[in-house]
Amino acid sequence: MKQNYFPYLFTLALAASNISTPALADGVVVDKVYHPYVLPNEREIEWRIIARETELGNLLSQRFGYGHSVTEYLTLEGYLIGARRGEADGPKYDGDFVLDGYEFEARLMLSDQGEYWADWGVIAEFEKKHNQSSYEVTSGLVFEKEIRRTSLTLNMFLVYEWGDKVNNEMETEFRAKYRYRWLPQFQPALELYTGQDYIGIGPAFMGIQRFNGQKQLKWEAGFITKLSNTGKDNSFRFALEYEF
Repeated sequence: MKQNYFPYLFTLALAASNISTPALADGVVVDKVYHPYVLPNEREIEWRIIARETELGNLLSQRFGYGHSVTEYLTLEGYLIGARRGEADGPKYDGDFVLDGYEFEARLMLSDQGEYWADWGVIAEFEKKHNQSSYEVTSGLVFEKEIRRTSLTLNMFLVYEWGDKVNNEMETEFRAKYRYRWLPQFQPALELYTGQDYIGIGPAFMGIQRFNGQKQLKWEAGFITKLSNTGKDNSFRFALEYEF
């Protein structure tokens, strides 16, 4: 993609993130803030956990994923999604941890790191609920800009849901992270999430420990508080990713 296309894509995605859309009761806005980078021949194992404190009780979801880059710019990853929720979510859960769905993800790096004034990538995801004909397709634009010892990362997503027990609708989400690159192993940040009538903000931390060759271990944690007055929804997120 040519350089002069990037500002137009960014403006379009940012405008889309401000579209007002209906909210789902089980919608999860807080999740990973993606970076646009892909390493050649990388393989990765990932574990993500999101714990939410809501008016319906404490909700817990986890993702276990494996990914592999198929080119120096494209990586593919698959996830198993588990959930543990309360009785308010139906007899399927009843407080037990169960398989909730499957997800397939493709990430494409549009520019080499440092090639332009900012680094760019795109993401496409397909998710299916376990034992249900409920589906979700997500497409998004990823932006990252280094500013001296800090980094600004933006994610703009367009989400479409359809199927059983789901309203067929289009939604938008926006995620942002402003990070201080203090040490490779410890980098404090501030994260912002919007979408599905949700606005949340809070501190986050991430780090990376490099080993021989391409082997490295990444970790992330964040505490996100809902700002709006339409109900309690506070989240803790944690992720481990081993690349080799």
